[in-house]
Amino acid sequence: MSADSRPTALFEAMIAAAIQAGRIAHTIYRGVFEVTRKADHSPVTQADHAAEALILRALAAAAPGIPVIAEEEVAAGRVPAIGERFFLVDPLDGTREFVQKRGDFTVNIALIEQGEPVLGVVYAPANSRLFAGEVRARRAFRSDQSTDTDVAAPRIPIQVRPVPAGGLTVVSSRSHATPETDAYLASYRISERVSVGSSLKFCLVACAEADLYPRLGPTMEWDTAAGHAVLLAAGGNVWAPGGLPLRYGKSGFRNSFFVASGTLIPHPLAA
Repeated sequence: MSADSRPTALFEAMIAAAIQAGRIAHTIYRGVFEVTRKADHSPVTQADHAAEALILRALAAAAPGIPVIAEEEVAAGRVPAIGERFFLVDPLDGTREFVQKRGDFTVNIALIEQGEPVLGVVYAPANSRLFAGEVRARRAFRSDQSTDTDVAAPRIPIQVRPVPAGGLTVVSSRSHATPETDAYLASYRISERVSVGSSLKFCLVACAEADLYPRLGPTMEWDTAAGHAVLLAAGGNVWAPGGLPLRYGKSGFRNSFFVASGTLIPHPLAA
């Protein structure tokens, strides 16, 4: 396999794993499931564990030797050593949306190289929305991928949009709104605010349905890496405090505050 074909083969394996994991999660979502609490009191279901187990098997087969940092594995104390190349996996981003039957949950898989997301897949099985991006190729797409069929849906290229003259569409967290976010947005001309769960917020910016996503609250790297990759591949950016790019592989895998945007250069966050 040539060096040029290797990223695409791995990308396709990541997409397939996300779809399969999404199908498992969606099946559980449509039935009756138990909700338990982790040590940090956040909710977890059998869908989190089943989806993660499938993804771990798929990535081990597709890319043996590349460590995987996965949310439920980390919660269980299983954290492999990482180098310059590793995966970040959130098998069920938006568990609160899952538990409350709101549908905005996603499966997130990202490949990190030298601190940057280079491949990312975000799949929202309840909404039949799949987003994926190859950052170095500057290619991103969406597809209406149902969990009820094995037929691959058509892939539609996506790209961020120019800043609208009539005002910004801002996406924000449904479950994690903060006064700091409201204060940050006060200086913008905003035509619409959309609340949505999980990493779909990055994807709405990437596919030209929104312009700005500020997150002035805590997140983990597996929450953001896949959506970050999709947005970068579609021409957008994610900014950490001080106007620096958001990086991965940080201590404890915890993110700083950040602002994601399309063509807009946002007001910088204080360092």
